[in-house]
Amino acid sequence: MATTALPDHRQVSVARAMVRTARAVDLSQLSAPAQAKLKMCLLDFLSCAFEARDLPTSRQAIAVAAKLTSGSAIVGSAIVTSAADASFANATLGHGLVREDMHAGSIAHHGVVIWPVLLALAQRTPVSGARLLCAAAIGYEVGGRVGRALMTTALAQLFRPTGILGPLAGAMAGSVLLGLDEDASVAALALAANTSSGLNQWPHEGGSDMYFHPGFAARSAVTAIELAEAGAQGSEHIIEGPAGLFAAFGRVRSPDTIALFPAGSEEILAVYNKPVPACNFAQTACQAAIRVAQEIDSVAAIDAITVHLPDAAIDYPGCDFPGPYRHALQAKMSIQYGVAAALVRKSVAEENYRRLDDPAVLRLAALMRLKRDSDFTAAFPAAQGAEVEVGLSTGARISRRISDVVAATESEIRARFRAAASEVIGVERADAVEEMIDGLERFAHAGRLAELCTPAGRKGKSRAVASRARAAR
Repeated sequence: MATTALPDHRQVSVARAMVRTARAVDLSQLSAPAQAKLKMCLLDFLSCAFEARDLPTSRQAIAVAAKLTSGSAIVGSAIVTSAADASFANATLGHGLVREDMHAGSIAHHGVVIWPVLLALAQRTPVSGARLLCAAAIGYEVGGRVGRALMTTALAQLFRPTGILGPLAGAMAGSVLLGLDEDASVAALALAANTSSGLNQWPHEGGSDMYFHPGFAARSAVTAIELAEAGAQGSEHIIEGPAGLFAAFGRVRSPDTIALFPAGSEEILAVYNKPVPACNFAQTACQAAIRVAQEIDSVAAIDAITVHLPDAAIDYPGCDFPGPYRHALQAKMSIQYGVAAALVRKSVAEENYRRLDDPAVLRLAALMRLKRDSDFTAAFPAAQGAEVEVGLSTGARISRRISDVVAATESEIRARFRAAASEVIGVERADAVEEMIDGLERFAHAGRLAELCTPAGRKGKSRAVASRARAAR
């Protein structure tokens, strides 16, 4: 292990420099595309949480929340709990479909940590919608910039990037939301970094650990913020110190500084919303498989499949896995399963992962070969390409190559939100949530949003909450 000398304490620490930049940012400084992207990511997070509310991991996360008479809401539930427990539960719900937003440059899912933290804290402390959006942008920025500098394919084979980066992104976002002073914000960031974790053993065994990684990160971020508010101090040089974040996880020297929004660039614009409920590295291959499937009359004629991918996709734990599939998560991570199911069913939906014993899917998954593609590898993470090549018993060959993942569109995000939310909280309340997010910067009380995401006890109550949300502008 390379040793790192203790930084000169006369210099501004990496953490403090990031805090100073973050505290100076205002929503008006963010580009219109960035603000629009933030709203779509929030809507998509809620969509995932609503749709996943009845999954076993969601029920388990809700079950461990303390039941209180006042506090923060759990999406799709009548339970009120502490900000920390609500963050844990909501992050777990948002991760349940494996369809959360993705930042390829850091190999992490930042939104599934940031939004639960902000929604919970906004109920605890009154804040404006504009402040919530700005805080979210800063969370994505911190997670993305630190992740780009720290995460490597080798590191991601051992540690979950979301587990490492999530506490930092959540703590910085929450500190900005609540208006913590500089010292308290540095303390919150440092204390949160102490909780960075998330081991990648789960792909090898099919364990459900992964679903809870964002929950642990979100709860740790809230706890770190509350400790900092209470006066706790963290290590100033937690990022670059000899036993800090980079030395501990990367075994490398930290950059002298990690600039936020350099030259006006915004990490939120590097985030994409997944089109299908599966691992990031299976997305493009599944899309290519659907295009191939449209040209095949019968999958029984397929006798060879080669999937060309970047190194990062093949090397990520659980992605190169031909089976057997005992748990849905193993199938959602497996490129072989995802492509096979897409070829058989000509689509990729949650239903694909409910029956893991389909003989046609298992046959294709078993004969599939993953091949490293130098062009895709060179383009990653700026682009995430894949090619699916199928050989038929007739001797014909069909191949479709996609240079980058095709992200879910705004209309798709809105449609799946309406479908999931309406089923849980009713059409009227779902419409009110969507309306509030669309105009969030104009609302004085952002905490109303989480309240709207809970089921109404009766029709009149639904109207009353929606009316209060509109009045909060």
